[in-house]
Order: sequence, then C-alpha cells, then structure tokens
Amino acid sequence: MVTRAELVSRLERAFLDHGYAQLTMITIAGIVDVTRRTLYNYFSSKEEAFRFLIEQANANAVEAGMAAGRAALAAGDDAVEILATVLDIRYGDTRRRLSQSPHAIEINDQAFRRCRDIMVGSAIAFQDKLAAFIVELEQQGILRVRKSVSPEDLAQLLADGARGTNQSLPPIAPDKLHLRYRGMVRALLHGTLEGGG
Repeated sequence: MVTRAELVSRLERAFLDHGYAQLTMITIAGIVDVTRRTLYNYFSSKEEAFRFLIEQANANAVEAGMAAGRAALAAGDDAVEILATVLDIRYGDTRRRLSQSPHAIEINDQAFRRCRDIMVGSAIAFQDKLAAFIVELEQQGILRVRKSVSPEDLAQLLADGARGTNQSLPPIAPDKLHLRYRGMVRALLHGTLEGGG
C-alpha cells in the first residue's frame, strides 16, 4: 500500500513531468505505480488528485517553513534571517521545484484555476502561524514591532511580499530567491520596528 507521503511525492512528479492536460487517470496510475482501481479508491478524477496534491504540498510547505524558522531561531540568527528563512522554505522551495518542470506555467495556471480555495486557506493558515511566531520573537526580545503594527499585519505584509517576490518581473532565478526574500524582509522590518533596528 502506498503511504500518503509517497502518494504526494509521486503525484507531484507526475504533474511536474507531464503537465496537467496530458495526464489521464490511467496515465497517473501508471506513473505513481498503483493500479487504476487503487487510484480510483483515492480520487474520483484527475482534478481531485491535483487538488489533493496542492493541498498536501501547501500544508507540507507551511510546516517546513515554520520548522526552518524555529531552527534559525535556535541557531541564534537575527529577525531578518529567521523570517527570510521561513519565507524561503514556505514559498521558495515550491518555486524551485516548479521551475525544474517544462510544464511550470501550465501547473501554476491550473493551481490558480482549480485550487484557489485551497491556496487561500493555506495562506490564511500560514499567516496565522507566522503571526504567532512573530509574537514569540517579540516575547524573546528578537524584535520589537511598533504598537501601530499588529503581528497579523506584519505576517500579512511578509507573506504578500514573498508571493510578490515569486511573481517579480523580470523573473528571479530560483537559486537567488532567498536573497530577494531577505532584502524584502529587511525593508519591511526596518519600516515597522521601533528604533529602526
């Protein structure tokens, strides 16, 4: 029996390698190495399989981003590096994987068309976790946000900035995203922290 994590990984590979339009349930079953019957036990359609993939990939990215931020905090990094690390793992890792696919534009388009509700839900969940993390960073004296800026507002700005960074024109090389996230975080924090520091 295929585990959930294996299924997510195999589905991602199928869509990245073949795109959305070219796949059928039969070809997906062959690529993920399960019988067609087994695949239909999981999903009633290709769209349902794709939505599952997007939901799981986003949930995994949120958790990985927060874990990376906690690791950066434990390593003694400053607020800019901690928050840039969270964003780079949350958003940058997905961008880097997608950029390796010849079907990147199609996959991105299909995700926004078919999974917008999932993506909005994931964004809200991530921003809530990021706001709570910002509160922790404040409590530990890592940063001090102006009273006029709530942790929720700062989390929204950081997430919006990261998503905007991913859509920058001209495009940013995927291996340089972390530098752009760091610059964006630095600019936002110096505009919101007491004493500019």
